Amino acid sequence: MELTVTEIFSFEQRTKLSLPIAMTSVPAGFPSPADDYMDKKLDLNEYLIQHPAATFFVRVKGESMIQAGIHSGDILIVDRAIEPEDGKVVIAAIDGELTVKRILKRDGKLYLAAENPDYNLIEVSPEQSFIIWGVVTYVIHKVE
Repeated sequence: MELTVTEIFSFEQRTKLSLPIAMTSVPAGFPSPADDYMDKKLDLNEYLIQHPAATFFVRVKGESMIQAGIHSGDILIVDRAIEPEDGKVVIAAIDGELTVKRILKRDGKLYLAAENPDYNLIEVSPEQSFIIWGVVTYVIHKVE
């Protein structure tokens, strides 16, 4: 499946961790000296996790989703409570193998699409074992 899930983690909110957040936009050009203050606290659990009981994390391996910003080694936040609609990136099990792909529905058929031109579109046939585990909501990776 080109991009596979290598680890699965459940979500557990152990502590509330509020970190400072600047209440103004951060320009990509020159900084403004007037924006040197932090005004509010941000809890990443509240920001990233919409449905705690239905959320899990996976670590991925492979390069089939690089144009969607998903790289080998990234951790994905996956929400099982979100409806897997056309165009969403999902964790799916097809014939017993977990993969990360974009769902496409075309002409009454279901496809799993990579976000890398080196990989083919996968048509999901009715004969295959197929289940969607959840919708990917966020990608966590280190900026280099």
